Amino acid sequence: MSRLHLKPGHDRRVRGGHPWIFSNEIGRLEGDPEPGAALEVFTHQGELVGTAYYNPQSLIAARLLSRRRESIDTAEFFLERFEKALAYRRSLYGELSALRLVFGEADGLPGLIVDRYNDVLSLQFLTLGMERRREAILQALDQLLEPSAVVARNDVAVRELEGLPQKIELLAGKLPDELVINEHGLRFRIDVTGGQKTGHFLDQKENHVALQGRVAGRRVLDMFCYSGSWSIHAARYGAREVTGVDVSAGAVALARQNAELNFQDKVCDFVQADAFDLLRDLQRDGERFGTIILDPPAFVKSRKKLQEAIRGYLTINRRGMELLEPGGFLFTCSCSYHMDRETFLDTLRKAAQQAGREMRLIEMRGQAYDHPVLLACPETEYLKCAILQVV
Repeated sequence: MSRLHLKPGHDRRVRGGHPWIFSNEIGRLEGDPEPGAALEVFTHQGELVGTAYYNPQSLIAARLLSRRRESIDTAEFFLERFEKALAYRRSLYGELSALRLVFGEADGLPGLIVDRYNDVLSLQFLTLGMERRREAILQALDQLLEPSAVVARNDVAVRELEGLPQKIELLAGKLPDELVINEHGLRFRIDVTGGQKTGHFLDQKENHVALQGRVAGRRVLDMFCYSGSWSIHAARYGAREVTGVDVSAGAVALARQNAELNFQDKVCDFVQADAFDLLRDLQRDGERFGTIILDPPAFVKSRKKLQEAIRGYLTINRRGMELLEPGGFLFTCSCSYHMDRETFLDTLRKAAQQAGREMRLIEMRGQAYDHPVLLACPETEYLKCAILQVV
C-alpha cells in the first residue's frame, strides 16, 4: 500500500480527530497511488495516523476512514461501520424506518450518505474514494438491510470537485409505485429520484416537534415549504390556517398531496411563488401571521459567496419579522455550513433592528440526532434553527 507523509507541523488537526488532509499538507508520497486508492498516512516523524483514500484531483486530497492500518476496500469493513451506525440510531429511534443511516464523517465514512425510506435506500457517493468502493458498500448494505431498491442521488455539485459526473441511478431492485414514510404519526410521500436532497428533509425531524405550543390557534406562514413537512406539522399541532409557499410547482403539488394524505387539506393551502416577492407583497397588503417559518435552501455554497448570502438571509428575516403579530413566533433556519451560528444570530439581530421589532431568542436548535456532529470536524455541523418571538 502506498504511503502519504504529512509536512512538518501539519499533523495537529488530523491527530486531533479531523479526517481531512488537504493537498498543501502533503510532504511526500511513497508509491504511485491511483486516484481513489487506499494509502497509509504518516506524520513527518513517521508515526502512523491511519488509512485513507486518495484523490490528487481534489483540494481535500485524502480522507481518513480508519485510525489504524486496515483494509478499507472490503464489504466486511463497511458492514462493521454500518452496524455501528444502525445501532446508534436504534438507540435513539427504535425501529424508525425513515432516517439517515450514514452521515459521512460523523459515522467514520467521509464522502458517503445513506438515507433509509422504509425498505428503499437513497445514497450519495460524494467522493471518488467512495465511488470506487460502491460494490463493497452495496454488498454490505444488502447483507444488513436487504433493501427492495437502492437509488444513487449523485446529482450534487460537490462531485464535480472530485472529477465525478452528476447523475441519478437506480442501482438495485425496483422502486415501489408509491413510497410513503411516517414522521411523528404523519405520512409523507417521498420522491427519491426527483425530490430535493435524497427525497425528504430528514434533518428537521426534531425541529418540527418544536412547533407544539407555538402554532395552536394561529395563522401560519411556511416559506420554502417543499413537500409540506413544516406546514402539516403546524396543522397537526393546532394551527388555525397554514399557507405554504414554494417556487417549485412540483413541490407545491407534492405538499398538497401530503396535506390530503394527512386530512389537513382544509387547514393547509399551498402557493407557488417567489419567497422574496411574496414576503414583500404580504407586507404591502398589511397581512399578519402568528407564526412564520423560514427554511430556505442553502444561500451560500462557498465562503466567497458569504456576504451575498448574508444579504439574502437579512432580507427574508427582516420581512418575516415585519409580518409577525405581537407575541408571534419566527422559526428561521440556515442549512449553510459557511453561515456559522454567530454569523446567523448577528444577521438576525440586524434584521430585527431593521424591522423595528424587539425579538427574543427562545431556543437555538440544530440538525436531527441521526445527523450527528463530529466534534473534531466542525464542517459536519451545518443546520441552524432559531426560534424567536416578538416581545
